[in-house]
Amino acid sequence: MEQYFKTTPTRDGYFGEYGGAMLPPPLVPHFEEIAAAYDKLSKSAEYMNDLRYIRKHFQGRPTPVSYLRNLSERCGGAQIYAKREDLNHTGAHKLNHCMAEGLLARYMGKTKLIAETGAGQHGVALATAAAYFGMECEIHMGAVDMVKEAPNVVRMQLLGATVVEVTEGAATLKEAVDSAFGSYIAQADKALFGIGSVVGPHPFPMMVRDFQKIVGIEAREQFLEMTGELPDVVAACVGGGSNAMGLFSGFIADAGVEIFGVEPLGTSPKLGDHAASLTYGQDGDIHGFHTKVLLDEEGNPAPVNTLASGLDYPGVGPEHAHLQKIGRVNYQAADDKEALAAFYDLSRYEGIIPALESAHALAFAMREAPSRPGQSILINLSGRGDKDLDYVVETYGFGND
Repeated sequence: MEQYFKTTPTRDGYFGEYGGAMLPPPLVPHFEEIAAAYDKLSKSAEYMNDLRYIRKHFQGRPTPVSYLRNLSERCGGAQIYAKREDLNHTGAHKLNHCMAEGLLARYMGKTKLIAETGAGQHGVALATAAAYFGMECEIHMGAVDMVKEAPNVVRMQLLGATVVEVTEGAATLKEAVDSAFGSYIAQADKALFGIGSVVGPHPFPMMVRDFQKIVGIEAREQFLEMTGELPDVVAACVGGGSNAMGLFSGFIADAGVEIFGVEPLGTSPKLGDHAASLTYGQDGDIHGFHTKVLLDEEGNPAPVNTLASGLDYPGVGPEHAHLQKIGRVNYQAADDKEALAAFYDLSRYEGIIPALESAHALAFAMREAPSRPGQSILINLSGRGDKDLDYVVETYGFGND
């Protein structure tokens, strides 16, 4: 796996049999322009120096790794650590690729950023990037998610973004992506579509992964410095999969490190009750790329369900489908009850309120730890839970029952 990032994806955007770019003809030249610009700028010292400056002096990187001592003692077995992306500016890992996409847009001469968002973290991050670079910003968000994640809607608007409410279909993340793509087609000459995860047509799965690799690079160095060795297990939640690819990238070449992606099992394994695309999905196409997709009887993307808005997507990044197929990453699932319990436990016993998305990775670690005495588990705490507080307390209370 040492040469993995040199050869994956291929020049046409395939991770094994997954990926690619299936685009309507009007968008083909625009995505080719983005790919060409990224090819050039990713090897440009000027671009990379600008990005390093932003990460250090604006985002506040590096983010730390924290030892979750109290939770580790309560669980028994393995020692649990967390990469603290909740301490990245705007409260999640999303800014890692949004600032890079904004910088890319500036180099390309674009004046507007367009995107979709589920939990709102990507929307907030892209609105932040637009404010930083002096650009317009348009964020499409499902009506259901706008209610669940109201604090992030306010943040986006305060940052100057236009938030477009999407009411079609299930009115969640998939519909927000559909709406954003439709708007982008008419504005592609002046706008960059800042896709919010390692999904979409090539080059976005590759670009977003590369922009998120800083998480894994930092975490590997920090864990070695803290403990003198690498973690036995690394884990991250997986919806589209950007935070997971960020963490996994630091450890893919380390054969002794087990890697786990944790999908949302929702309320049951029944189709429509969860969003576990790798666990229950099948090969299919969605939003211009080939991957694992939850499909209904007619072969269309199925409805999904999870209490974590950032994970409610019926597909997954093509690189995750590839890593599952070659056996490098093991994908499991955590349900709503497990994630909610982890949310309360981290808050109460460590003083850290996690995003509901991140709580899925923590739930896995807490479930796995007792069977791994003498080992260590590093999770990606991909975001903070400020955005989820109103929804959790109003729906589930304070977890005292």
